Amino acid sequence: MKSLKLSRKSFAKTLLLSALLAASGFAAAEGKIVLISHAPDSDSWWNTIKNSVKQAGEDYGVQVDYRNPPNGDLADMARLIEQAAAQNYDGVIVTIADFNVLQSSIKKLTDKKIPVITINSGTTVQSEKLGAVMHVGQPEYEAGKGAGLRARADGVKSFLCVNHYATNPASFERCRGFAEAIGADFKKSTIDAGEDPSGIEAKVSAYLRQNPSTGAVLTLGPTSAHPTLKALEKNGQKGKMWLATFDLSDEIAQGIKEGSVKFAIDQQPYLQGYIPVAVLASMKAGNSTDLAKVSALVKANPKTAARFTEYGLAPVYGVRHIGSGPGFVTKDNIGKVEKYAGQYR
Repeated sequence: MKSLKLSRKSFAKTLLLSALLAASGFAAAEGKIVLISHAPDSDSWWNTIKNSVKQAGEDYGVQVDYRNPPNGDLADMARLIEQAAAQNYDGVIVTIADFNVLQSSIKKLTDKKIPVITINSGTTVQSEKLGAVMHVGQPEYEAGKGAGLRARADGVKSFLCVNHYATNPASFERCRGFAEAIGADFKKSTIDAGEDPSGIEAKVSAYLRQNPSTGAVLTLGPTSAHPTLKALEKNGQKGKMWLATFDLSDEIAQGIKEGSVKFAIDQQPYLQGYIPVAVLASMKAGNSTDLAKVSALVKANPKTAARFTEYGLAPVYGVRHIGSGPGFVTKDNIGKVEKYAGQYR
């Protein structure tokens, strides 16, 4: 059994952490933070992240704004980032929708010493190159590969990847991971479906008519999953065609229960909004840039712990970055998450 006696060094660290906790009060870090996403207004998946930043702002005593390009145009997103730099926010949360397009705009933030946390799309390597504090998100290639390995176990050898946000280069990593897991040609298996529901339905139907031996369909979120399910239903393939999707919605949850959707790849988007706000607020409250100390503040916050427990969320805390997925929602665990689908999951 380990001794309960603390060394002087350990005792000093404990005192320092206690001081930081007391200074933060688990909240009240007056400031202003903005989250800038690449999502168009039509993408309802981001409602969960909007809910999360609102709640985190209340829990940590900071004002949080949400900004996005209405039509998903990355040039507009870059301008929003530059506007945030001019407005001197205390912290900026941003997606790496396209590293090459956004890096110069994000540099305007880091040049002014404004803390940046990247989320959702992009990689930890890109995040570090941008000078961000950390990245909170799901490794896209690994998520796609994990889904593909499950498909391969079911005998799937060919598939269609329905990409509704091809403007984001990171989205193709999902398709590529799946393709390589089952040994399929990634490029031939992927379509740029666009975001119009009718257009997605028509493109999926056309692809399946032209490629009747297709063994599975992978959609990248509710925007493409919903019209794909309609296309399969009209073609008499719903429940017969192997289908999996990224992310959750009420309709996807129902499909999992019915068996028309094998599983949903859950990247726990609530964490992608809540954690960055909590980290930035804790950095400001504790006047600290030490991620180990800041993460300790976030973990110790009783409101944060209560949120994650209530919604069944499990962040993966790394040395620097925090993983929000992937997780797989199946018939076995859908009951635990469907209550909060579209709001907190």
